[in-house]
Amino acid sequence: MSPKIIAIESSCDDTAVAVINNGKILANVVSSQTIHKQYGGIVPELASRDHIQNILPVVEEAVERSGIALSELDAVAFTRGPGLIGSLLVGAAFAKSLSLALNIPLIEVNHMVAHVLAHFIDDPKPEFPFICLTVSGGHTQLILVRDHLDMEIVGQTRDDAAGEAFDKSAKLLGLEYPGGPLIDKYAAQGDPYSFEFPEPDIGGLDFSFSGLKTSILRTVQKMKKEDPDSIDNNLEDLSASIQHVIVTILLKKMTTAGKKFDVDQFAIAGGVSANSGLRSRFEALGKERGWKTFIPKFEYCTDNAAMIAITAHYKYKASQFASLDTKPSARLKFEA
Repeated sequence: MSPKIIAIESSCDDTAVAVINNGKILANVVSSQTIHKQYGGIVPELASRDHIQNILPVVEEAVERSGIALSELDAVAFTRGPGLIGSLLVGAAFAKSLSLALNIPLIEVNHMVAHVLAHFIDDPKPEFPFICLTVSGGHTQLILVRDHLDMEIVGQTRDDAAGEAFDKSAKLLGLEYPGGPLIDKYAAQGDPYSFEFPEPDIGGLDFSFSGLKTSILRTVQKMKKEDPDSIDNNLEDLSASIQHVIVTILLKKMTTAGKKFDVDQFAIAGGVSANSGLRSRFEALGKERGWKTFIPKFEYCTDNAAMIAITAHYKYKASQFASLDTKPSARLKFEA
């Protein structure tokens, strides 16, 4: 069985389409929206409008790059959620239309499950079971992965996500949107021990970043009050200190999860896994503890359709098809 599948990802502000043949990505096209930069964050209505304009050209480009004709496709996959409901509706409607027109099965994919399975696009691939730390703007999860379609959330944030903590901190520092990558950039030149921020005192494997955000806010407010130029003058050190504490929180919980479930294979995924500080410290921790560590290529960390396609590949092999009545969900429950 060597299914040829076209996959559509439209959960936020990137319109992405990929084509996969027997588990091999033949095309992975992403159209990113720039309009949100002037507003300092994603505007849902504008995002859905841009998806409507972009989806057909992106589909056409992906099909052309793949060398696979529409008539050769075996299934159509789409992101069902979680995400922005307007954006999800555009991708779902297009996928359903294509499924009907070509008379081929429809496959719905959970966006967060797809981030985990991005590790199976290229070699090396983790072996089961392993722990995956999935970190993005909207989610922070520790996932015990037993098989391609058998996963369980064993820890998650109780309030804000790590990616949100990065972006909100960047905004406090006066950095433009998206701020997370800019904190990463400035952190490379700063001292991570210049400013001390508290780690949340919660047990178990869950995360909390709301208290940290409040601490950063108060620090910035105090500095500005004492000297209006203090933030600009200490931008690198502030960025490094903020990044250091967020990464420390993430890796401590991952270490605890590894001990609890007795695994020695670990992976990171999601948009924040593109952060150089997290990547380098994760790899260093793996060497120190004798872990096997896995990080996707940068193009598979942020939102992309290749991860939707690889997930659809395994769901196709398991005959897990969706009905045309399947509705997108902004808060879709995690389910492999």
